[in-house]
Amino acid sequence: MVPGIGATRLRALVNHFGEAESPFASSERELTEIEGIDRRAAREILSRRDFNKEIDTQLERLEKVQARVVTFWDKEYPDNLKKIYDPPVMLFVRGSFIDKDKYSVAMVGTRVPSDYGRHIAERFARDLAEKGICVVSGLARGIDTVSHTAAVRTGGRTIAVLGSGVDVIYPSENRKLADRIIENGAVVSEYYMGSKPDAVNFPRRNRIISGISLGTILVETDVNGGAMITAGTALDQNREVFAVPGSILEPKGRGANKLIKEGRAKLVEDITDILEELRYKLKPVLKEASKPQQKIQLTIFEQKIFDALTEEAIHIDVLGEKCDTSTSDLLVQLLSLELKGVVKQLPGKYFTKCE
Repeated sequence: MVPGIGATRLRALVNHFGEAESPFASSERELTEIEGIDRRAAREILSRRDFNKEIDTQLERLEKVQARVVTFWDKEYPDNLKKIYDPPVMLFVRGSFIDKDKYSVAMVGTRVPSDYGRHIAERFARDLAEKGICVVSGLARGIDTVSHTAAVRTGGRTIAVLGSGVDVIYPSENRKLADRIIENGAVVSEYYMGSKPDAVNFPRRNRIISGISLGTILVETDVNGGAMITAGTALDQNREVFAVPGSILEPKGRGANKLIKEGRAKLVEDITDILEELRYKLKPVLKEASKPQQKIQLTIFEQKIFDALTEEAIHIDVLGEKCDTSTSDLLVQLLSLELKGVVKQLPGKYFTKCE
């Protein structure tokens, strides 16, 4: 809250004093002996000693949405994120981090994907989640939303990193998705509670997406897209970058293709390519994932509808005739099958079995 005191200076202060309150009781001279703290910064610190009102507001907002603060010095702070050049000092968290989150992979891309992009993102996220790998993204429209949703439906872990406060879900239509993520993952931000999703926040948010993860997958992005910023931060952090090749006829395919052509990203066609590249780092989690998976249980009505479906898309009216079931009853059962991750809805009320 002190002007000019960002994450790097705050870490230097806490490392010097041992905790965060002593700087306010020190002298200007002692403060300026710390690397990165000049006289102007020292005076700003000493002029701002009373933060009780601002802190109370933050604590009230945290309590309201059952969130908490995880600091750089806490055991729960993600290991991968600690290793980047400028890790945030504080993370506002709804949900939880677990040790296995160090085996995360990020997925990012355009906010307006093609059917191809949606299909690829859904398949990759689902396959990663089935392997026990946490999927990280930014909860934005498009590829982010598809990736989070696929991980949730598969019963896997996913982490959403916001460019706003964790109590300001953006876009608003993803509030229910955020609630589902919190059940088996986390919604995270470095921005204060109540912070609006300002455009300047998102480039900095992207370094956290790549920083939490072992690697980042690009699915459809133009050369000037926000996903390219995430790829750039991943490369700066010495993390792997993977790119799904896009159409040469579509602007949204240019970003991934450019990175592949320049040799800055590995071309991937399925998650086998990613697992091969990260096999040593992912070895513990992949070994656990190789255990037999519990079979998904379907009710008699769900099984009847599931058996009537194929990998080819079928309209709900045709499906209703095949199953001799009303549209309203059919929608209820199809929603349940979607949540179990065995059925997928396509535009125009078409449905298909998941691969």
